Amino acid sequence: MGLLDFIKGELLEIIEWQDDTRETISWRYPDEDKAIKNGAQLIVRESQTVQFVYLGEFGDSFGPGKHSLVTENIPVLTRMKSWKFGFESPFKADVYFVNTRLFTGLKWGTTNPIMMRDEDFGIVRARAFGTYDFRVTNVPLFLKEVAGSDHNFRVEEFEDTMRSRIISVFSEAIASSHVPVLDVATRYSELGDALLPLINPVISAKYGLEVTSFVVENVSVPKEVEEAIDKRSSMAAVGNLNDYIKFQMAQGMGHPAGGGGGAAGMATEMAVGMAMAQEMLKQQGGVLGAQPAAATAAGGGGAIVSGLPALLSPAEAANALGVSEQDVMAIIESGELSAKKIGSAYRIKKDALDAFLAD
Repeated sequence: MGLLDFIKGELLEIIEWQDDTRETISWRYPDEDKAIKNGAQLIVRESQTVQFVYLGEFGDSFGPGKHSLVTENIPVLTRMKSWKFGFESPFKADVYFVNTRLFTGLKWGTTNPIMMRDEDFGIVRARAFGTYDFRVTNVPLFLKEVAGSDHNFRVEEFEDTMRSRIISVFSEAIASSHVPVLDVATRYSELGDALLPLINPVISAKYGLEVTSFVVENVSVPKEVEEAIDKRSSMAAVGNLNDYIKFQMAQGMGHPAGGGGGAAGMATEMAVGMAMAQEMLKQQGGVLGAQPAAATAAGGGGAIVSGLPALLSPAEAANALGVSEQDVMAIIESGELSAKKIGSAYRIKKDALDAFLAD
């Protein structure tokens, strides 16, 4: 090998990075202590940016394309090295290739629950997770604050830092947004879009990056809050509570008194019994079956039930109406039939019973 060949072997004539990975963010060209030849060719591929660093200071940067490294093409580096009349000799500088493509599908998630103030449930602990995409937008800042002098800086080396920074911003935004827990699950996409303007200023100023997409996949709450939400959903499904009770009463008519309906079943039967008694009185003009004490009034304003004392016990009223005493007690306790309690017994005025049956 001649001296000329030896010298050529110590010079860099073509500088390029053929990236065959999907995980490398920045890569320092391995010069092996070789100098860069005057007029060397720099090849920068799409989604790449090259940054020259000379004696720890940032020099020129190059975008996609083929570049000849001559004085005219590296003005910053020429000025730093004080090549007033151009350079003819080889020079040394660190060359960093930075991948500016979009890195997608990175995961984030809260390590500890976020404390949220909710109007419905008070203070609620919530956990969240999802994915995000990012790219490098400020190469010098990224190299200075993140990659440093690492010769091969990969996503996995920075993922934990990014995750903690994103979770910090997300937690602050959620805690101050006052979005009800019940609404969060239906507004995942809106939440992600709304958080981007909050996340990007912090990430961009600190690391020279841009988060292009932030996706909230799930926000979960403790089990007791989930149960409260389920109960509220059930109430909403019932709709009109009055109509629901009527439906339950109709359902209860199909079950026998001793069929395990309990107190609710007994109350249903009492109410239905009283309603049937009133309907029978209206249809028969106030005469119930073969009760001898019941007769109809001649006019519209007279008593509906005649031949009864002025005060009746529940048993007497039940006998006159042809219903059970329990039915009478149920309608008294509901307040629909007025009665006076004397000692431990109820007494019903005949006028009150007439008025009740006339309704």
